[in-house]
Amino acid sequence: MLQDITPGTAEQLNKEMTTAYIGFDPTADSLHIGGLVQILLLVHLQKAGHKPFALVGGATGMVGDPSGKSAERNLLSEEVLQKNVEGIQKQLEKFLDFDPSLANAAEIVNNFDWFKNMGFLEFIRDTGKHITVNYMMSKDSVKKRLEGDTGISFTEFSYQLIQGYDFYWLHKNKNCKLQMGGSDQWGNIVTGTELIRRKGGGEAFAFTSPLITKADGSKFGKSEAGNIWLDPTKTSPYQFYQFWLNASDADAQNWIKIFTFLNRETIDALIMQHTENPSDRILQKKLAETLTIFVHGEAEYQKAKETTSKLFANQSAAIESLSEDDLKAIEGIEKKEYNKALLEKGIDVTQLMADTVIFSSKGEARKMIQNGGLSINRKKINAATDIINTDWLLHNRYLLVQKGKRNYYLIEIKS
Repeated sequence: MLQDITPGTAEQLNKEMTTAYIGFDPTADSLHIGGLVQILLLVHLQKAGHKPFALVGGATGMVGDPSGKSAERNLLSEEVLQKNVEGIQKQLEKFLDFDPSLANAAEIVNNFDWFKNMGFLEFIRDTGKHITVNYMMSKDSVKKRLEGDTGISFTEFSYQLIQGYDFYWLHKNKNCKLQMGGSDQWGNIVTGTELIRRKGGGEAFAFTSPLITKADGSKFGKSEAGNIWLDPTKTSPYQFYQFWLNASDADAQNWIKIFTFLNRETIDALIMQHTENPSDRILQKKLAETLTIFVHGEAEYQKAKETTSKLFANQSAAIESLSEDDLKAIEGIEKKEYNKALLEKGIDVTQLMADTVIFSSKGEARKMIQNGGLSINRKKINAATDIINTDWLLHNRYLLVQKGKRNYYLIEIKS
């Protein structure tokens, strides 16, 4: 989990209880699994006896971080930002221990609190003078944007100075000596250590974790349906569980070291077992179990496992073996409704898929059918002209649609 580290950081952590922070960007009202590494860093920090701070960027969210971005970000309104900040705070409280009786109790801070009353002239006079433009332009995140077609606005250019001030403020007011983050944040973080040295005469430390990648080069944290969110209303526990369960062998072997608290001996034993019998997918199952319990709890993990068993474990069994109660109890798959009168006349399958928004258009549905990727009630749809009528219904009421390998939908037919 370690990419870059400033000299003296390990010595500082071994010397005393150290206060450290990570910033979370409130671009949405939930974090997704890309932010899970940073949450885990704070959890590890607290488990090791240090004091974690989670900073939610109510102020920096108004500016936009150029790190890793090729274009200017759309700015959010104060109302949307506030909603996002509250959503992220609520999530972080699930993972860290905020018990005030602990010497190393976690705390959440919002940088809007110290920026809201600060004037522009005050900021550039008291803070801006300590960091040169040459220093700011040497950062990769700025260089890449200056070399690109779109350039960089003064707003985003100033981001590293504002983030640097966060570290300075926390160092001065909360005795915070360490900032952590993803490797794309290295430039912003060391600007903070530099500001603490130049403006406050203090010493501060930094380390970053590698950005998570997939072995096949595709983007980590995305599925066919989009981002994998920590919020169960955006990504159901079942979909969350499926994401980890479907990891490739190479990814599972890497991710189990990063995303779980299992010790080295346990992980080495699991990797050995998996290598001996890859078809059992031991690593993927352990990864999916550990993370679903960590994010959503034991009960939701059991439901996700049960749903997976009903949908996948018994594919050869007749669809009728799923009772009406089974279908109704399937957790986490998307539920749709459709009018029975339309189905009684018979409707071509592409129209049904477009009407229920399982596909965004009939053309998209046709393409999936041509590639053999659509089944209804475990029967493969072979032609886009196939007609679906009430004879297809399970228990006179349901259609179970499978789109691609892993996406299921339950259509309930209503009069």
